Amino acid sequence: MSDLSSGTSRTLSAAASGLLGVLHEYLRRFTAAADGYDGSTSRAAILETAMAGYSELVTDERNIAPFAELERDRAAETAELVTALRARSARCAAVSEKYRALRLLEGRTGTGGYFDNVESCIEEEFGAVSPAGTSRVLLVGSGSFPMTLLNVAARTGAVAAGVDIDAEAVDLGRRVVRLLGGSYDITLDSRPVGELPFTRTATHIVFSSTVAAKYDLLHRLHAGTRDDVVVAMRFGDGLKSLFNYPMQDVDPARWRLLETVRRPDQVFDVAVYVKHDAGSEAGDA
Repeated sequence: MSDLSSGTSRTLSAAASGLLGVLHEYLRRFTAAADGYDGSTSRAAILETAMAGYSELVTDERNIAPFAELERDRAAETAELVTALRARSARCAAVSEKYRALRLLEGRTGTGGYFDNVESCIEEEFGAVSPAGTSRVLLVGSGSFPMTLLNVAARTGAVAAGVDIDAEAVDLGRRVVRLLGGSYDITLDSRPVGELPFTRTATHIVFSSTVAAKYDLLHRLHAGTRDDVVVAMRFGDGLKSLFNYPMQDVDPARWRLLETVRRPDQVFDVAVYVKHDAGSEAGDA
């Protein structure tokens, strides 16, 4: 990738120029951290510090205007940088979950700012159509520490399942579930979500904000899911798009946006969808 910061300090405001430099530094740190993962926790502290700082950066309202300036005045360069940062930070989020799982399995605990922020979002995602005890909840992009599934199962007793394309993450996730949620009905799988039998019976589906193909998957899952399924799509627009794949338009013949939940202080927002012909009062199954 070219040096996107070259020649921008002469025309950008001090705030935008400073933010650009910070973003390049995070890209360097994330690249090193992602490439340095070796299956142990030896480099965990460095990455967790970076992730906590990045979480604060994308939720700090003081960065909104400088970032908008970068998007306006350096559109092509900023788009390239955002694409790189989004991919690298998503990879590092996955590695951070692996570190957290490994620590738990080694008998150690502890979380960083990134996990504190993510966990604070889970309870509110579905709003009035939240899962109940008879629900079946599917998480796409469950990772190595399936916090959503453990949280929902603990609160409601719902049957839950997760899918992730990372086989190591699925293995770690299963071990975490056995340790923390042995009495819960939670299964994890690495098969494509469209091939998972659970998908056809799910009442609630949650898409991780760092799943790049989430809207393509949503489109393709329309025919293979319940008529009353409720989907919570985690996303991030604007400044938050540095850390999340943004919201997209959906086929109005397939899906209807029921609610958009904006959370200024949290790393992702949530779009709640139901099928186009579903009743306006979607309820728990």
